[in-house]
Amino acid sequence: MVEGQEDVSWDAWRAVAAACEEGGLDGLFRSDHYRSVMGRSERGSLDAWATLAGLSALTTRLRLGTLVSPATFRHPSVLAKMAVTADHISGGRIELGLGAGWLEEEHRAYGFEFPPTDVRMEVLGEQLEIVHRSWTDEGFSFEGKHYVLKDCNALPKPVQRPHIPLIMGGRAGPQSAALAARWADEYNTVFASPQVCRKRRRTLQRAFEEAGRSDLRFSLMTGCIVGETPRDVERRVRNVMQRTGEDGDVLSWVGSHASEWVIGTVGEVVDRLGELEEAGVERVMLQHLCHDDLDMIRLLAAEVMPRVD
Repeated sequence: MVEGQEDVSWDAWRAVAAACEEGGLDGLFRSDHYRSVMGRSERGSLDAWATLAGLSALTTRLRLGTLVSPATFRHPSVLAKMAVTADHISGGRIELGLGAGWLEEEHRAYGFEFPPTDVRMEVLGEQLEIVHRSWTDEGFSFEGKHYVLKDCNALPKPVQRPHIPLIMGGRAGPQSAALAARWADEYNTVFASPQVCRKRRRTLQRAFEEAGRSDLRFSLMTGCIVGETPRDVERRVRNVMQRTGEDGDVLSWVGSHASEWVIGTVGEVVDRLGELEEAGVERVMLQHLCHDDLDMIRLLAAEVMPRVD
């Protein structure tokens, strides 16, 4: 998972995607932001869905998606159409992550409305339904508080059947869990320890059971640093600290992140992924902040992946 808003160029995207595909990794996800989340105003961002459409044409087996697209950025009909277009270009390899949006200064800068949290959750709920029905219904009308559609039959439908996987992002609060149980195929939480993951999965499981569903798929997006040796790990930690603008001692930094991140040598990372699996996490999207470090991607593919499959 790459934070695309932190100055990732098109050439860099092509290189990352090639490394992931050649190494046999399952997928490549990106954030959907127009402005740096690290307060770096000099960093630019290519649009998430234009990027994914481009990568769809350059790859053959890699699954591609967003973690996550803010409901505040696009009309749901536009978002559904963008995802379907990329799905056709890719031959059926697209996944859509959808969330309520959170970075207020980004919304102000680009002129997006940023209503209070309860309103954003209303918008998210309506978007989930509209996107889902755009992909599946032969024709439907919708009249909500925020959107109105009249006799919509969105064609073409996705390549994937029954539809593009719809991922909902959040921290498993009651409203979020209920929306996921109604519309989502997967729930993705962020930066959580195995213990917190276990608790959030239980919350989601109850919501899915109340909705009459038994198909909960639960995933985690979290930071990752892996090296062949402790010295490699230390070097990569320093690179991440430089990238995020953090100062201080490496050991202290690792200590403050170790409960939530996946950090360590190959064996240590494999052990942590095993702990997450035991906690009910079915897949992990590993946030790679130093996206130009292709060697770490190759290490994940060659040394870590064979030991966790």
